[in-house]
Amino acid sequence: QVQLVESGGGLVQAGESLRLSCAASKSLDIMGWYRQGPGKQRELVAIIIGNGGTNYADSVKGRFTISRDNAKNTVYLQMNSLKPEDTAVYYCYAIDSLSPTWGQGTQVTVSS
Repeated sequence: QVQLVESGGGLVQAGESLRLSCAASKSLDIMGWYRQGPGKQRELVAIIIGNGGTNYADSVKGRFTISRDNAKNTVYLQMNSLKPEDTAVYYCYAIDSLSPTWGQGTQVTVSS
């Protein structure tokens, strides 16, 4: 079973930046990020596929950038101009053999 290991979360002030990383134990075509804020449902943040195609939630377009390093089986989420409403646990997500797989989550807290 594939393993996803996230890193890069933390506490920042509004307007600052963070970069999340997610290393997979094998090559995967579809990878991305979801988040779950306090009292909210888990929501899609961004997805990237093997050919580089991407999709973003409207709330992060223009501020977040997803990218991948296929040689390292790693996906990144560059988060700029962070807002307090971006506070959430961010989960790495991938499709492995048609099944969704999740990382353990990393906390991102944005103070105002």
